[in-house]
Amino acid sequence: MTADSGPDTGPRTRLVAGRYALSEVIGRGGMGTVWLATDRVLEREVALKEVTFSVDLTAQERTILRERTMREARAAARLDHPRVTTVFDVVEEDGRPWLVMEHVSARSLQEIIEEQGPLPPAAVAQIGLDVLAALEAAHGAGIVHRDVKPANVLVEPDGHACLTDFGIATTTGDSSLTTGGALIGSPSYMAPERAYGDEPRPPVDLWSLGATLYAAVEGRPPFARGEAMATMMSVVSEHPAPMLRAGALEPVLTGLLTKDPAARTSGEAARRQLTAVLAGAPPGPLTPPPAAARPAPGALPAPSVERIDADDLRALASASKALLTSVARDARDQARHLAERRRERKSDSDPPLPDPAAGTPSPPRRRRRFKRRWVVVPVLVTLAIALLVLVGLGFLVAAALGLI
Repeated sequence: MTADSGPDTGPRTRLVAGRYALSEVIGRGGMGTVWLATDRVLEREVALKEVTFSVDLTAQERTILRERTMREARAAARLDHPRVTTVFDVVEEDGRPWLVMEHVSARSLQEIIEEQGPLPPAAVAQIGLDVLAALEAAHGAGIVHRDVKPANVLVEPDGHACLTDFGIATTTGDSSLTTGGALIGSPSYMAPERAYGDEPRPPVDLWSLGATLYAAVEGRPPFARGEAMATMMSVVSEHPAPMLRAGALEPVLTGLLTKDPAARTSGEAARRQLTAVLAGAPPGPLTPPPAAARPAPGALPAPSVERIDADDLRALASASKALLTSVARDARDQARHLAERRRERKSDSDPPLPDPAAGTPSPPRRRRRFKRRWVVVPVLVTLAIALLVLVGLGFLVAAALGLI
């Protein structure tokens, strides 16, 4: 269905589905390339995402992901919300899905952070409220995004944001694992329960929202370790890196990044906290922190979607279990050591009882005399000083009366 007017020497010569004329690349990510295109039927500009899959995927995994993308893109097309980029259509070309989306004149949050560095908390709170509204609309339609990250958040010139790219979204009740057990997503922004293979639920998107807002205000992801498995291990077993710039945002970010999904901050609570941060924002630009604490622009890793094999997930689970076991063992050993120390101190302070049958003499009372001396000596010294003071006062009175 692709029509070319000769050799493929440039994007202007290419039609997709006989209708969408590609003009230029406006974005790239781990799951594909986004083109600016013209819909020749309706004569309007659209954003066309060419969905591609990692070379690591097997043929069976590619087939499953292609079918899932087609199905879930059609589900996402039902969403009608001002903070969600509208999916107009999904077509298949050369065995790959293409998402036809609304073209928004905005830059991704990823690009903004790379160019400007960390953003003020108030600006991040506004972005958070907009993305949260988009997620609530998706969750209300039974759709879990599963790939919320700075590269998929578009920020308009007025500071408002919208959520895009439902390429690996799933409807509630669907599985996040491919047939081979591979996990698809961006580890730096992936909720810990996904590493355990749990069914994707709305709380996974709230975790990713927290990680995205953390990256926006701090200029770095909360768990990035440079390699997919190391990052996932950090997500599962470590606390986020300390926050230097978050300020009033820190409580809501901490709540969203709670590892237990049952204890994680809800969407409603997050909205209240973000609204409070936005309402309490100072009128002018926020004072930047010291230069040493400011991460350099460009600190975010390149946007990507990783494939984590089932063997890696099992190794991750084993490592997490071993880590928790080691921590528990260390705590138990420390408690036992402290208990033994207390027993030793108590036994040292209590003198042994005499044994009349064995003729054991009574223990010396040196300790008691020692304690008694520390009581008697200060009393005697105090009495001597008081006596000297009284004698001195007597001399002063006698001198004043002319008796001496």
